[in-house]
Formats: sequence, C-alpha cells, structure tokens
Amino acid sequence: MARTHVTCTINGDETEFLCEQDETLLNALRDDVGLTGVKEGCGTGDCGACSVLLNNRLTCACLVFAPEADGATIVTVEGLASAEALHPVQQTFLEGAALQCGVCTPGFLVAAKALLDHNPDPTETEVRYALAGNLCRCTGYDKIVRAVLDAAADMRSDGALTAD
Repeated sequence: MARTHVTCTINGDETEFLCEQDETLLNALRDDVGLTGVKEGCGTGDCGACSVLLNNRLTCACLVFAPEADGATIVTVEGLASAEALHPVQQTFLEGAALQCGVCTPGFLVAAKALLDHNPDPTETEVRYALAGNLCRCTGYDKIVRAVLDAAADMRSDGALTAD
C-alpha cells in the first residue's frame, strides 16, 4: 500500500509524516510523530484518552484517518505547556491530585483546555458535561472537575483566559 505524505501543524510546529491511508491519527501521532502523550484507551471513540484539538475542535484521534490531518492544526497534550510553565489545567491537576494511572489524563487535559478556551467561567455542571466523553477507571471525577474549576479561576485572575 502506498504511503501518504501529510503536512500539518502539530503543537505549533510544521510537521510532515508518511502514513497509510487507513492509519488512524492516533497511531500516526504516536508511531510516526513520536507524541506518546496521546493514549489509546478503547479505539472506538468512547473513552477520550486520545483526545486532541484538531483545527480547534475536540476530537478523538482514534476516529480520524491520519491523511485527513493534511493541512490541519493539531494540539496534543504535549502542546499545552510552554517551555517555562505547565498550562494552568496541568498545574491544577498536579496540585489537586486529579490523576492516578495517567492513561486518561492527557484526554482530560485536552478536553478541559477546549472547554476553557470557549467558556472561561464554567459551572460545575458545564465542566462535567464537557468532560463526559472522557472516562477514568481509577479516580472519582470530583478531583478532576475541581481541578478544571480551579484552573478556570486561576486563568481568569491572571487575565490569561478569554472566550472566543
């Protein structure tokens, strides 16, 4: 099978890779690009562990064929932090112990960022709704929800968060 050349922007960097026509974006990101923060949990889009922002839209990378990413902008969990600091959501997850085994954590972080990019002051219900596509088998969801609410408050107080 002929491989397809894909050019896209991943975490702010122009990136090129070769992939099979039927290869998922999840596998391309992990195997071809080396971004192993994107996790495979279910392979059917039910758990959210492979969540990425694809053209600013929260997407399960296991449900997208890699060639569909040609020309796209992708943000993975590796792209959330800057060289100087963790993203506020990452920081509050760490401080609030909102993780355990870590398989689901990247997906929750990306989903939380997507929410806060569009809603700088979510209610608890809105956070729970926004994270409903992400499953965790280790924690209760309370610490995760609290971490997202804390990050939103921190970002609002720092002036770092504005709604699109």
